[in-house]
This record gives sequence, C-alpha cells and structure tokens, in this order.
Amino acid sequence: MTLDPEQIHLWCAFFDEIKDERLLAQYRSLLTEQERCRERSFYFTRDRHRYLVTRALERTVLSRYAPIAPEHWSFRTNPYGRPEIANDDHIARKIVFNISHTQSLIVFGVTCCNALGVDTENVRIRTAPIEIAGNFFSCSEVDELHTHSAEARQERFFQYWTLKESYIKARGMGLSIPLDQFAFHIQEERRISVSMQRNLNDFPARWRFWQLRLSANYIIAVCADRSNSSDQQLVLKKVVPLGEEQVLNYSLQLSSG
Repeated sequence: MTLDPEQIHLWCAFFDEIKDERLLAQYRSLLTEQERCRERSFYFTRDRHRYLVTRALERTVLSRYAPIAPEHWSFRTNPYGRPEIANDDHIARKIVFNISHTQSLIVFGVTCCNALGVDTENVRIRTAPIEIAGNFFSCSEVDELHTHSAEARQERFFQYWTLKESYIKARGMGLSIPLDQFAFHIQEERRISVSMQRNLNDFPARWRFWQLRLSANYIIAVCADRSNSSDQQLVLKKVVPLGEEQVLNYSLQLSSG
C-alpha cells in the first residue's frame, strides 16, 4: 500500500470483538520476547488482551506500507518516551505513526513524513472528570466549559481533552507541554482554532486538527503537521489484524481547515 503525504490512515480495531484463540496465538508469534513478557505482566486479562491486539495491529499495519515482515519491525523511543520506527529501511524511515486506545477501541494512525498525534475516548462509558479541568485547561476553556449544561459539559470536556492530547502527542513531548499553555476555540460551522503562548515555541498555522465521531460512543481527535502537505485527507478503516477490513463511516464534528 502506498503511503501518500496527502492522506492520514486511521486503522480502528475493536479488541473486544477479537476472540479467536488461533488468531491470538498468531498475534503472539509476531511479538518479541520482551513484548510477550510485557503482555504477561498485566494483572487483568482484559489489559493483556488489549496489549496483544495493539502490538499485532501496529506490526501488521506497518507491513502494509513497507517490505518488512510484521515480526521484523523494531522500535525505539524518543527522549519523551514516544515510540518510533528503528528499522534501517528508506521507506520505513518516512512512516510516522501514533496509537491511542479507549474502552474497546484501538486507533492506529499512520502518515508519511508529517508529525502526527491521535487520541480517542469512549464518551458513553467514561465519566468526564470535570473537577480537574481547572488544573489542566486554559482559563478560556474552563470558562467556556462552564457555560454548558451538565450533560453538554461532559461532551465538551472530552472534545477539549482529546484535542489537547492529539497536539502534545504530535509534538512528541507528551505532558512535558503544559496543557494550559494552549487553548482551543470551538466556533460555529464545525470550526476550531488554537492559540498558543509564546513559550511553547510553536505557531498555530503549523497544525491542522480534526475531531470525528465514530458511532455514538467514540470521539477521535487528530493533529497533523501541515508543513509537507496542503490538503490532508482522513481515511478510516475497521480492521482485524491478519483478518478482514472495511472502510468506516464517521461524522466530522470539528476541523481547523
């Protein structure tokens, strides 16, 4: 599969639906011994299952874009702990990926050459921790959040949270970037913009943001560096690693254009 800089592919795996023991054994055979040890280290069965499917999704999807077998991918982390591809292959070196998971869903984002961040939440099962907004959100976001009813406030919290997470993941610096040092502004006509404090050493025009609704349950935020691309498009697919796949329909809630 050719990886076009103008596209961002989001591969979605609903890990609770993947129960075939023979398939799970195939997944395990793709992992390194270190990864298999990591799988066994999780106390809860569900966490072990999610980890196994995540690693299989990562390895099998990457093999769609470069001539490397799933079991032969190698990874390293940057100084902030973000995983990166370590294979010495000219195609693999161009691939950028990011992973997020929530209740039942793993989202694996892939693009070419551009920084990428992805975050997802299950907004139907998880209760938004509104009480922490003042500790992490900007003043304008906190003020706007409290203009809504209690029910709408839940939705707005996750909109802000996933957008912020997608940005710090795209920067590759995680929570070393203070979440209150940049603010999202949700406008009419499904538009969003972002403002940043000077000490972030960044500028809003560098980034493009999307927020999607995948069924009633899931919200997905995507942040991508637009430096090498003028008009990036999102492609969503549901996939069972080493199995079937299908294109997913989604509702675009917000976009920065």
